Amino acid sequence: MKVYVYRNGFTMSGKAWEIRQKLREYSKEYVLVKDWTEAVSKSLPRPD
Repeated sequence: MKVYVYRNGFTMSGKAWEIRQKLREYSKEYVLVKDWTEAVSKSLPRPD
């Protein structure tokens, strides 16, 4: 399973059960997927 995070979104690739499992894992810390995306995108390095 791979998770690619971009500044304004993300892509998950893998088997359906792997993606569901990863989303359940993230739901323990974040209420919405949007919250997780915003938190992760803030930690990405800024382009020059």
